Amino acid sequence: MKNSLIAALLLGTAAIIAGPVACSSGTETFATGTGLGIEKGWMDTSVKPGDDFYAFANGTWNKTTEIPADRASTGGFVIAFNETEKQLDALIRNIATSDAADDTAEGRIRNLYRSYMDTGAIEKAGLGPIKPDLNRFAAIKDRKSLSAVIGSQLRADVDPLNATDFGTENLFGIFVTQALSGGEVVPYLLQGGLGLPERKYYLSSDPEMAKLRGAYRQYIQDVFASAGEGNSAAKAGRVFDLEMKIARAHASREESESFTQSATLWTRAELEKNAPGADWAALLDAAQLGQQGKFAAYHPGAIKGLSKLIASEPLDAWKDWLAFHQINTNADVLPAKFDSLHFAFYGTTLSGTPEQRSRDKRALATVSELLGDDLGQLYVAKYFPASAKAQIEGIVGNIKRAFGVRVQAIDWLASETKAEALKKVETIQVGVGYSDKWRDFSSVKIAAGSPYADVQAARKAEYAHQLGKIGKPLDKAEWWMTPQTVNAVNLPVQNALNFPAAILQRPFFDPRADPAYNYGAIGAVIGHEISHSFDNNGAEFDSVGALRNWWTDADRKRFEEAGQKLAAQFDSYEPFPGLHVNGKLTLGENIADVAGLAAAYDAYRASLGGKEAPVIDGFTGDQRFFIAYAQAWATKMRDAALRQRIATPGMYRALTVRNLDAWYKAFDVNPGDKLYLAPEERVRIW
Repeated sequence: MKNSLIAALLLGTAAIIAGPVACSSGTETFATGTGLGIEKGWMDTSVKPGDDFYAFANGTWNKTTEIPADRASTGGFVIAFNETEKQLDALIRNIATSDAADDTAEGRIRNLYRSYMDTGAIEKAGLGPIKPDLNRFAAIKDRKSLSAVIGSQLRADVDPLNATDFGTENLFGIFVTQALSGGEVVPYLLQGGLGLPERKYYLSSDPEMAKLRGAYRQYIQDVFASAGEGNSAAKAGRVFDLEMKIARAHASREESESFTQSATLWTRAELEKNAPGADWAALLDAAQLGQQGKFAAYHPGAIKGLSKLIASEPLDAWKDWLAFHQINTNADVLPAKFDSLHFAFYGTTLSGTPEQRSRDKRALATVSELLGDDLGQLYVAKYFPASAKAQIEGIVGNIKRAFGVRVQAIDWLASETKAEALKKVETIQVGVGYSDKWRDFSSVKIAAGSPYADVQAARKAEYAHQLGKIGKPLDKAEWWMTPQTVNAVNLPVQNALNFPAAILQRPFFDPRADPAYNYGAIGAVIGHEISHSFDNNGAEFDSVGALRNWWTDADRKRFEEAGQKLAAQFDSYEPFPGLHVNGKLTLGENIADVAGLAAAYDAYRASLGGKEAPVIDGFTGDQRFFIAYAQAWATKMRDAALRQRIATPGMYRALTVRNLDAWYKAFDVNPGDKLYLAPEERVRIW
């Protein structure tokens, strides 16, 4: 899992973007369709829009859609992902039979895919491939060798799709980017070491959490037993007890979200002084960081606590912990009994998913994760024309202008605050479709028939790539998502946005639909990503990506009051009796939704050039805009997954519309309707 630092520095959205859009603004004009766009069959028009707008837009879809057995949820993202998966599957099946050289993109993809799919060979190999690593752990004889092994296990945390996760199964995580204060690129040290999603799973008194802890402990025991280890119960007990102590050392999610209090830059000497316990020389040398002079300690208290545990906890507990997590993080390339155990716990017990995804789909996902740009180049060449890239770049420009106009119109912002906000908007670097500079994977040696070794090689190559950035100027154009990713991300340290090619398709974009649909779907999310630069986290960074207070005290107070009001609005949503959305923890996404939707609406209206949109199939332009937004957030989740989810579920994000005056007029929403908010209660941010 990943860390909330990444959630802060890679402000992803479980987002929706769309493709070639239609609008005219400034000097640009883009072709547009005239179709309805929205899915009438998804709607339940027996529901009053003002009582439950999500059900009005998606009620029939929710009633008739079944969650696939191999998924914890379904919705717009899954629809787009499934289409992308079909495209990638067609590519890979052709490559899998090619005779390309091993050191080409096609050769690496072929070798990794075929070895991952060869379950017969995996069964025959047994634990042989992982045995050298398990032997390394068993050979630990003192704190110095333990520290060296922990250092050798460090890997880079880079995946923004998992930004809502909380750490890494390695004791420490490494994230490489510009220091929060600006300047050179440095390695961030992050808390890690847990097999459950975050510390509350270990420390909460909630009965459901206690049940999950029991299941996790049994899972650890089953893994050891399947590995032929004697005393599996005792080993599981040592691992679980150690993780309880690791969890107590962790910063809470709430503490971790407050990254303004965690921008701690330590010298090497300060690291050793402030976090005694580990043999830092051995650890950092093994982590290829022995010559590094500066470290960003994102969780200084946790780093101190984890280092202390290296010195205080029995070596046997650490050996068992290392062995379990090495198996756990590689279960899919080990014999089927480990793969099945892993899914039974993480897929079914934690998320409620009845069936595991088929092997070929997981093979495809592994190739996409480990050889991202190798596969991405081939995907873009076949499925994403340059014309689409140019068109999306245009619509992003239109939304940026609309956002800038909104900022300019805010009468309570001091002139100096407004000037920096406008500078941020103007200088945001937008990447659409794919990076202009492809990653070179030629150093990654993927040998046919050795999936465990291949996975380790790819992860080590990614780590080396990240370490290679240390000490160099920040690359503002760097991408953090592959083209085949169905998502989007805001990068406040870079003051940049990434909109991958794979999200630029239905249900988020339809070239045949008129602008109302495309602005409501993609426009709102483009606006959402821009607005992340001005949410409760992004607003801490200035236009060059440095953590700096560029607000006046009065402006900041006004902004925080609006945020508190929005948090309270989302606190009122209750997926299960007694279980509410945490509006404070989801505030960044919710601010971006409100501001992004407002900017998209303004840009849509501007695109009409002062005229009213045509009525299509009985729906006005404004109605189509808001329905498209709600349908983009169509979401159906299993109860276990919904309970586990920390971000705001899509059905509540669709209700953002109740903060826009235009929604009330479009659907004749009046006092007495359940979603009605008096004008003074509607949250207006940016």
